[in-house]
Amino acid sequence: MKTYNIALLAGDGTGKEITDEAVKILNAVGEKYSYTFNFEPGLIGGCAYDKHKTPLPDTTLELAKKSDAVLLGAVGDWKYDSLPPEVRPERALLGIRKELNLFANLRPATVYPELTSLSPLKSEIVSGTDIMIIRELTGDVYFGTPKGIETKNNEFFGFNNMCYFESEIKRIAHCAFKVAMQRNKKLCSVDKANVLDVSRLWRQIVNEVSSEYPEVELSHMYVDNAAMQIIRDPKQFDVILTGNLFGDILSDEASMLSGSLGLLPSASLSDTKHAMYEPIHGSAPDLKGKNIVNPIATILSAAMMLKYSFGLNNEHDVIVSAVRKTIKEGYGTRDISLPDTKIITTSDMGDIIKNNILHA
Repeated sequence: MKTYNIALLAGDGTGKEITDEAVKILNAVGEKYSYTFNFEPGLIGGCAYDKHKTPLPDTTLELAKKSDAVLLGAVGDWKYDSLPPEVRPERALLGIRKELNLFANLRPATVYPELTSLSPLKSEIVSGTDIMIIRELTGDVYFGTPKGIETKNNEFFGFNNMCYFESEIKRIAHCAFKVAMQRNKKLCSVDKANVLDVSRLWRQIVNEVSSEYPEVELSHMYVDNAAMQIIRDPKQFDVILTGNLFGDILSDEASMLSGSLGLLPSASLSDTKHAMYEPIHGSAPDLKGKNIVNPIATILSAAMMLKYSFGLNNEHDVIVSAVRKTIKEGYGTRDISLPDTKIITTSDMGDIIKNNILHA
C-alpha cells in the first residue's frame, strides 16, 4: 500500500473547515484505491504569528520540505491588519513559495454547465470555458531588485525592477508546454513585448522552447488585449502562459468567469518534488465556524495534488467527476445557489462528493 505524506496547513479563518473536507475526500480515494495519506498539521499565517510571532515558523518550513506535498487552506484575518508588513499573515505565502522554489502556478478556470448563470458574463459567452493559466511565480517585479522608496529631486520616488533570467523563462515555458500537451495542445503566451525589454526576451525564449513541442500551437498576445479577450471570448483560450505580475491580474480576472471563487483550485509547482495546493479564495474570517463555505476549490486542489505530485491521473479524474456529478445533481453551498439548488453545508458537500467517489 503506497503512502503519501502531506503537510496540512489549514491557516486562518475557514481554512480548517475546507481542508477538513479535502482530507475527507483524499481518505475516500485512499480507501477506494488502497493508498494511505498521512496528514501532518502545521501553522501558517495569523495562527502561526499568535504562537511564534512569525507567520512562517521554521518548523512549518521543515515540515513542508520533508513532505511529499503541501495542502494549504487560507491565511489572513482582519485582526492582523495593524501588524507590520513583514509579519502580516500574507507574507507567509511569499516566504513558502520562495523557500520551496514554487515557480509555476497553475490555475484552472472552469465553467460548469449547470452554473453558467452565476457568471457575470452572458451564458453564451462563458459556456464551455475551460482555461488553464500558468503563471511564473518567483520572478518579475515582486522579487526583482533593486526596489524601494527613495527621495529624488525633493520628492519621494518608488521603484521596482521587472526582470527575468533566461533560465527562469525556459523552465516555466517547458512547464506550460507540457501541460498543453496533456490538454488541447494550444498555448497562448501573454507579454508586453511592444513596450518592455523583459517581455521581448520572454517572447524570444518561449519561441525557442516551442521548437521542442511541435505538436503545440503557440500564439502570442499582449497583456492588455488578453485582458479584453478573456472577457470577450474566453473559449478561445486553452492554456495561457505569462509572468508573475500579468498572471496575478489575469488569473484573478479569469476566476470570475465561473461565478464563484469557491470553485477554483490552484497548484504551485517546483522543479523538484516540492509542491503546494490551495484554493484561490481567502480565509473568510467572518464565516468561520458557520459550516457554510464552499469546499470544492480545496477538494479540487487536492485532486490536482494527486495528478501533479503523485501521478495519479485516474484518481484525479474520479474526484473531478464526483464534483461535477454533485453539481449536476443540484447540490450547492450558498455561493453557488440558484433557484432550484439544494443548499447544503460545507461538511454535507464533502460527504456527498465522498459518496460519489466511493460509488463511482
